[in-house]
Amino acid sequence: MMAENIKRKAAHSGWVAKGRRIPGFFYFLFFGFCFPASAQADGIAVRKADAHFSDSGYQLSADFDVGFNSVVEQALSQGVPLYFVSEFSLTRPRWYWLDETVAQSEQAVKLSYNSLTGQYRITRGTLFQNFASLDAAINTIRRQSAEPIPPGQLAGGDNFLAEKLLKKDSGYIAAVRMHLDVSQLPKPLQVNALTNNDWNIDSGWYRWIVHPDTAAQQR
Repeated sequence: MMAENIKRKAAHSGWVAKGRRIPGFFYFLFFGFCFPASAQADGIAVRKADAHFSDSGYQLSADFDVGFNSVVEQALSQGVPLYFVSEFSLTRPRWYWLDETVAQSEQAVKLSYNSLTGQYRITRGTLFQNFASLDAAINTIRRQSAEPIPPGQLAGGDNFLAEKLLKKDSGYIAAVRMHLDVSQLPKPLQVNALTNNDWNIDSGWYRWIVHPDTAAQQR
């Protein structure tokens, strides 16, 4: 009860020490370390994954379910940016040797909140987009696509990759994963994330079998 009264007073007027207000971010850090992790089990899970041919080449895509627990959502509202990394890979199984990696890619998305405008921002490289609500921003994060695999990406000429992908009866293992990159958090929160499962937001690797030759015939 005493802790709840302290938190209500701090949320109303900012934490005060020796006549000075402590910014909300440091208030969050204080209570993040001193109070137990929340029991809410939100996170990331793969909802749907697919592979298809586009005009630029063969492409892997995935839809994720993304949810934040109260600790992560509060950190975001206090100005802590969150970085989400999506990883894709395409490998060809070989019974006589190690599996061959045909292609792999990694993309980072930054989610931040501006308390002055009350808007959320999604940043990809030099591009960004603002959103009026957290749900709208999360909806954008949920859909991720790998860079298209062009025929000339690997050594061996323009048709080398195409021949590998379109080899009759070939089966490939596609894999996708999305996680919160805790190494991009402020240093105090990185330490907290080591022992606090609230920061362990990771879909884990999701793998499925694809047949590029079939996909090519259906174009």
